[in-house]
Amino acid sequence: MTDIIDIETDILIVGAGPVGLALAGDLGWREISCLVVEQSDGTIVQPRQDLVGVRTMEFCRRWGIVADVEAAPYPRDYPQDNIYIAGGLVQGWEIGRYENPPMAGEKPLPQSPQHRERCPQNMFDPVLRKFAESRPGVSLRYRHRFLGVEQFDDHVVARIEDIGTNQILFVRARYLVGCDGAGSAVRTGLGIEMEGNPALTYTTNVIFRREGFEALHDKRPGYRFIFVKPEGTWATLVAINGRDQWRFSIVRASDRPRELTEDEIRAAIAEAIGIEFDYEILSVLPWTRRQLVAERFRDGRVFIAGDAAHMMSPTGGFGMNTGLGDIVDLSWKFEATLQGWGGEALLDSYEAERRPVALRNVAEASGNLGRMLSPEKSPHLLDDTDEGAAIREQTGAALAESMKREWQSLGIHLGYVYAGSPICVPDGTPAPASDASDYVQTSWPGARAPHVWLDPGWSTLDLFGRGFVLLCLDAELMDIDALCEAADAAGVPLTSVRLSKKSAVRAYERKLVLVRPDGHVAWRGDTLPDNPADLIDIIRGAGPAREGRS
Repeated sequence: MTDIIDIETDILIVGAGPVGLALAGDLGWREISCLVVEQSDGTIVQPRQDLVGVRTMEFCRRWGIVADVEAAPYPRDYPQDNIYIAGGLVQGWEIGRYENPPMAGEKPLPQSPQHRERCPQNMFDPVLRKFAESRPGVSLRYRHRFLGVEQFDDHVVARIEDIGTNQILFVRARYLVGCDGAGSAVRTGLGIEMEGNPALTYTTNVIFRREGFEALHDKRPGYRFIFVKPEGTWATLVAINGRDQWRFSIVRASDRPRELTEDEIRAAIAEAIGIEFDYEILSVLPWTRRQLVAERFRDGRVFIAGDAAHMMSPTGGFGMNTGLGDIVDLSWKFEATLQGWGGEALLDSYEAERRPVALRNVAEASGNLGRMLSPEKSPHLLDDTDEGAAIREQTGAALAESMKREWQSLGIHLGYVYAGSPICVPDGTPAPASDASDYVQTSWPGARAPHVWLDPGWSTLDLFGRGFVLLCLDAELMDIDALCEAADAAGVPLTSVRLSKKSAVRAYERKLVLVRPDGHVAWRGDTLPDNPADLIDIIRGAGPAREGRS
């Protein structure tokens, strides 16, 4: 090992996309030092994400940055409808529409204090960067390339290249997290394989600028247009900034990886819109839609998160939001380990908890793709005849019904449960049903703790984040001293909160519910366990009760 160490930090993060920036912000919020290195200059040419899901917005609430997300430049009065078009936008037919309110009209559902937001990556990344840079101990270095890492018993040393000067820096950290995307150099360097389907489609995205685009056609504005022709669904058009920029996607641009010519791109846009018109092409991105999950999420002191660990079709908007779930799970476990109260098995639980979620979400995203591509070939779809009209009506109704699952996906965003987690204590009751659309709140161990309004603007979710919270929902003021003392003896931060509001008592289902720093339930019961120290050891990753313990 080199004796030259240029930088020391607790956590080294490779990649400054939304997942890496959010991890840096959450670590800084927990007063843990970290360094983020990113090989680009941070410019977003092609936003890869535009939906900030409801669970991610709950994290933003915890971090105090909801107002920043709401202040992003995406117009809050822009319609969010999803529209199905047979033929071209100008000459064709609207055969279905799923109506969504603009962001200004979106209201939280009963299960959450927040609602989803339309905030594309080129608007969301600056919010997360501002949050990360506001925390002491967080350092960001753009145009710095990760070259490799060497692991030791209690630290890692990474080689980082300053692209501007070609200088090689040596960074010593307790842990390293690869948040460096689908082509992750961290994952590749560890030899971690990806499992699944490496090529669902070969797609081409085109961002173009056109002022007054909506005036070109007679359809009501919307967020996303889905184009169907006799051969089936073939393209989509998304209002990428709600003003003058649009993302046109040729879903199956080719049967193999290749770059389309500008003539091919312009011909495809003219076919979808139905007329020739003037516009400026800002960027073109050929990409491969994948269904892949890493075989493992950890190698010693190195972890992977976000697209480095799972790649999915964007149908559903699960990718970035799944990555944010990764880092919220991982961050508090780093805090516990660095502070000395986390057991040896705590960091192992990251993969045990997050990999099943990734498998679930990746499969759901591919299912959404299949439903979007579901219309079969219909030679008479565009005929201006009674037969053509009947086919269009049938096709639109079928698409609207099948794709409803993509638009109504609260179960995916909030309903993931860490069943079988080594740091959650089962209570012998059946696991909640898994449903992509419907979400019923539960205090089942491993589930996200329920949201209940305690006062105007104050949710039960606002209690979580800093250490464990023991919710006491008993009218008789049960004695909880033994559990609090066991936590104190192990150094585990634990606060207790007594709730008497009837809606909270109903939602939490038990008299005692122990909630983790990430807002997931660790344990529940109507009485204290016989040996509270055993419970504390399990939830902090120190394993089950040691033999002979009194």
